[in-house]
Amino acid sequence: MKDFPAIHSLAVYKPKVIHTYRYYILSAPVDTRDKAMFEITRHLPAFIVTALLGFGAGLLPATRAQAEENPLEPVQEATKGAATGDWSQWGGRSDRNMASAEKNVTDDFDPTTMKNIKWSVSLGSQSFGNPTIAGGMVFLGTNNKAVCDPKHVGDRGVMMCLDEATGKLLWQLVCPKLASGKANDWEEVGICSSPTVVGDRVYVVTNRCELVCMTTKGLAGGKNEGPFKEEGQYMAGADNPAMTPGPLDADIVWIYDMKEELGVYPHTATSCSVLVLGDLVYTGTSNGNDWTHRNVPSPNAPCLIAVDKNTGKLVATDDAKVGETIFQGQWSSPTLLAVNGQQQVVYGAGNGVVYAFDPTPAKVGNETVLKKIWWYDCNPKERKFSADGRKRSYPSREGPSEILATPVFYKNKVYIAVGQAPDHGTGLGMLHCIDATKKGDVTASGKVWSFDGVKAPNDGEKGMLRTLSTVSIYNDLVLAADLSGNVHCLDAATGKEYWNYAGRAPIWGGTFAVDGKVFVGNDAGEMLIFKAQKELNEPKVINFPAKIRSTPVVAHGVMYVELENRLYAIQAGARAAVIQKP
Repeated sequence: MKDFPAIHSLAVYKPKVIHTYRYYILSAPVDTRDKAMFEITRHLPAFIVTALLGFGAGLLPATRAQAEENPLEPVQEATKGAATGDWSQWGGRSDRNMASAEKNVTDDFDPTTMKNIKWSVSLGSQSFGNPTIAGGMVFLGTNNKAVCDPKHVGDRGVMMCLDEATGKLLWQLVCPKLASGKANDWEEVGICSSPTVVGDRVYVVTNRCELVCMTTKGLAGGKNEGPFKEEGQYMAGADNPAMTPGPLDADIVWIYDMKEELGVYPHTATSCSVLVLGDLVYTGTSNGNDWTHRNVPSPNAPCLIAVDKNTGKLVATDDAKVGETIFQGQWSSPTLLAVNGQQQVVYGAGNGVVYAFDPTPAKVGNETVLKKIWWYDCNPKERKFSADGRKRSYPSREGPSEILATPVFYKNKVYIAVGQAPDHGTGLGMLHCIDATKKGDVTASGKVWSFDGVKAPNDGEKGMLRTLSTVSIYNDLVLAADLSGNVHCLDAATGKEYWNYAGRAPIWGGTFAVDGKVFVGNDAGEMLIFKAQKELNEPKVINFPAKIRSTPVVAHGVMYVELENRLYAIQAGARAAVIQKP
């Protein structure tokens, strides 16, 4: 086994070689396998929200009709304001800012009495990615605990498509779990990604490390548009008899399997909310390390790829060569920005470095790549080495971290924070503001400011701690949450902290700013509601019946709050709540 890493270093995109190594232990006798799996079995991969785990330009216009007429609005114009209308991707727009320009969004609702609840629907038992809303439909990822269709039983990844007006299930994508088990696809963790909708197509990354394109209509209309026609076999799994597709099933257009085609090794789960620009879909691969937490089985697999949105064919891979420098996994999502007329796709990698790539594929030798424009290491020297020069270990409380959140673009700057898996416990984090106009290694030259986590008396911690959360920026205020339950308000230009609020429960999702208010949920099922201002006010607290591990979003005046097991649609003046069990 000790020689396998050398084999992998030579096996560039040779899936069969890589898979042979990957499944060696998983196919071994139970007693042997259990010893090797010890490390991985103590990790819970639900941190992928964020990524959630984790949501530029306005590439996805506000309405479906606009998307069909004008699929690519000017970048400079689109980035002037926050999203309104449809919320058709992670972050609403491709700048990924968790903020909305909508008005009259109520903070007066009650899940117990159903006051101002338009409808509510049961989900699976674990739901992490945010809903997206487009074309009169709501799309979200979960698992199969709700059993919406009796032919789909057992642990599955699920992407639901609901009617925006009523919450009724229209159709669903159901994905079998990977045969490799929790090493790549942890039990009960379903689809973690937020779907992206462009016109009549929806794109999502599944629990199976696949990028899937579907029609927004599903098979409810009775027509399978193709060219993919094997939905029945896909839903059943390769080794089982094919199912008969029905009106509640997805109409798959194409599938790009990143494990099979690129040899990607997802660490316990796969997650990325994709970015669509012109004819290309950009997605992170979730490539990571194995159960030992010390070895990357596929060091030559890319961290970011571009795929043709019409055919599902691979077009380009990144040239960052992250490989062996990955700490654990990669679950962030790409962000689009435009600086001085140049578009950039920005991605937070599993080595704690933010990379900006030219979105136009370029031929370099025999490869077609996305070329780096600039990069910024979010782990300063003191996070990597102690004062006496000793290397700090990962995942120590004061050591380096990866990036699970998504970069946010605002006024020619990128805002991003670092973090680790929740089961690693609390630790020191850092929130960075980066000048996106520079080129090359901008770790020093591109630093505008950073908001640090520091050791406090009695071995405590304060400041910015590890986070899974993507920030929101509203009226030049940066609203950031960390895993320890703290909420911070900072000046976007200087990083000055105006206030912080110490919550009582972990926060996995992020802040959402709209209509002069800031909403953020936590593991106690509390929705904390602050005023979006420089002075701290005691937040209003609304209690929900389960953990809130996603970020609330707003579309067409309706707020969507996703719990682990239920989705609420909240609207001022809603009088007769509809309770749906799909």
